[in-house]
Amino acid sequence: MEFLIIGIVLLVVLVVGLAGFLVSRGRRTTRLDDSAPPRRSAAGASTTTLERPSAGNYTDVATAPDTVDIPDTLTVPVEIPEPSAGRMLRLRSRLARSQSSLGRGLLSVLSRQRLTEDDWEEIEATLLGADVGVAATTEIVDRLRTQSRVIGAASAEGLRELLTVELVSALDPDADRELALTSVDGHPAVVLVVGVNGSGKTTTCGKIARVLVGDGRTVLLGAADTFRAAAAEQLTTWGERVGVRTVRGPEGSDPASVAFDAVKQGAEAGVDVVVVDTAGRLHTKAGLMDELGKIKRVLEKRGPVAETLLVLDATTGQNGVVQARVFTEVVDISGIVLTKLDGTAKGGIVIAVQRELGIPVKLIGLGEGPDDLAPFDPVMFTDALLT
Repeated sequence: MEFLIIGIVLLVVLVVGLAGFLVSRGRRTTRLDDSAPPRRSAAGASTTTLERPSAGNYTDVATAPDTVDIPDTLTVPVEIPEPSAGRMLRLRSRLARSQSSLGRGLLSVLSRQRLTEDDWEEIEATLLGADVGVAATTEIVDRLRTQSRVIGAASAEGLRELLTVELVSALDPDADRELALTSVDGHPAVVLVVGVNGSGKTTTCGKIARVLVGDGRTVLLGAADTFRAAAAEQLTTWGERVGVRTVRGPEGSDPASVAFDAVKQGAEAGVDVVVVDTAGRLHTKAGLMDELGKIKRVLEKRGPVAETLLVLDATTGQNGVVQARVFTEVVDISGIVLTKLDGTAKGGIVIAVQRELGIPVKLIGLGEGPDDLAPFDPVMFTDALLT
């Protein structure tokens, strides 16, 4: 009887073990079915085979999702710059901070109850130190002294108002500072930008394009600085950011030819303005200055050059006046662009340039931001100067 019971138990164990084996095998078969989801590693990465992306858009398979979307081309998002109107107002506080040493120097003297001869000499020295220039400084101080005598013992606020009037007058508030951008008979307005090395000329061209696009004009850029490949690349990048095309030539090619081609393509495309960048050149190099004259003559074969803007670095002080004088002898400069004005306390260079050359300052650069180029406003500039 005992042997019969033992036999039955062994039979039951054998049947249960066989059933477990069959169930386990059935589960493995289901897992290997094609409809099952892909197995994932401990790191969570799929073992599904991925097609290798094309060069330049390679994605690491170890961290890639099951599906990889590869764009056909990489595009630069187009920015919408702010209009030029109101820029000077926005940048006023920055200008006030950068020029505060000049303003404090003048106002501290004018706040004294009675101005002595030494005080007037201190005012004169402050203006000279701000690069206003000898002739303009002498005229401003003489007129200020005369006005103060007429009104008698003036208050500090009264003297500040007198100084404001004299500085605004020295800046020639009635000068035409508008950019001439009217196209004639399908010929786009051409803006030729010139200057010495390191004045920020190529960057200024890009910022001018932003100003024009912000004001609703269509623009084309001409990279006629063919001596530096980086200049053409830089200008192209500026243009791409606002959806503006750049015409460029091979490195070392004739800059006049590139400029001519840019204007030609601009006319064919029907754009409003063509901004032409030129290579920086020392005003002491006669050969390079002659080449600049050639560029303008070649451009004028297609039509008039609407604006020839000279870019000056405000930190160079009176040397900028010397540079400008030489450039005016080669090409007819119609306006000045003063860059890096936020980086110097010598804002008087604006007065010196206009007085010495009779050329209006039309644009000023007040920072490194893309929209830190603004139309020049004499009244707002003077008010910020004396804040």
